[in-house]
Amino acid sequence: MTRLTNISLCAMLLILTSCMKWEYGEVETFTASGNGLFICNEGNFQYGNATLSYYDPATQQVENEVFYRANAMKLGDVCQSMIIRDGIGWVVVNNSHVVFAIDTETFKEVGRITGLTSPRYIHFLSDDKAYVTQLWDNRIFIVNPKRYEITGYIEIPNMSMEQGSTEQMVAWGDYLFVNSWSYQNRIFKIDTRTDSVVAELEVGIQPTSLVLDCNNKLWTVTDGGYDNSPYGYEAPKLYCIDAESFEIERCFEFRLGDAPSELQLNGSGDTLYWLNDDVWAMSVDAERLPVRPFLNSRGTLYYGLTIDPYNGDVYVADAIDYSQQGKIYRYSQTQELIDEFYVGIIPGAFCWK
Repeated sequence: MTRLTNISLCAMLLILTSCMKWEYGEVETFTASGNGLFICNEGNFQYGNATLSYYDPATQQVENEVFYRANAMKLGDVCQSMIIRDGIGWVVVNNSHVVFAIDTETFKEVGRITGLTSPRYIHFLSDDKAYVTQLWDNRIFIVNPKRYEITGYIEIPNMSMEQGSTEQMVAWGDYLFVNSWSYQNRIFKIDTRTDSVVAELEVGIQPTSLVLDCNNKLWTVTDGGYDNSPYGYEAPKLYCIDAESFEIERCFEFRLGDAPSELQLNGSGDTLYWLNDDVWAMSVDAERLPVRPFLNSRGTLYYGLTIDPYNGDVYVADAIDYSQQGKIYRYSQTQELIDEFYVGIIPGAFCWK
């Protein structure tokens, strides 16, 4: 710490040695009741400067670095994603190989899951069972969140450890669907009762997102790889997949060189949103891709996207130059700018409270 907040502890340590100074800050007290939005700021890879921000839509107030300020310790390296269950936020920190559990009102840590390879997303099946997807690992980790421990693995078939990748997860009945991204082209269907892969579906190169709409249709968008990629390069695609039959129903093709990503749904599950330079929106019943964007990028670097599940406001993250504080823009459904505010470096993911 730069200053020890507990003087008596420092005095006790002086009996044994000099009072040590740690590179931590002072603990602050927060009380974030009501609805709010967490922003996962990735930070720069291997710099350990990932942070967590919190925004109150009602007051338009933002608090940055809330994990550091509430716990007197840094969050780690690459804050990838976050979900909330029963008042506990589960923050996935990819390159620190950890998932932190925090109180969503005080932001204080209540536990952590360690020993992960390169965690990407966590999905709860029950109070004592969750899955954690990985990058550079052909396994999905099974964890017990109550005990904060790894209890098993689901091995993905025909996938090497070095190029293994599983990403976002969507539940439908007793089954869970997961997309594989890095040098992959498949959606997997997992029976959560047996923790086993029971089916797989081939799509385009590198599916980046996965959502389930109001009609029980899965949607995924592929990025198509990149020029001279050893895995291939093709036009990106948007797929509509029936969850029950696990078959492709519709496929929309983008132009070669496009980079669609961050597929999202509104609160009612009837409208899709995604990034492709601009922000785009489309009804889940549409028969063709839109010809005009929902929001123009205005020369900014749109990197993250979320839709307020309560009123449909659109929040888009601007990474700016990947080195300075990123910025969040909040728009209404009529494309009016409601608010804008700075957060941490490379804001990439959101979590609604």
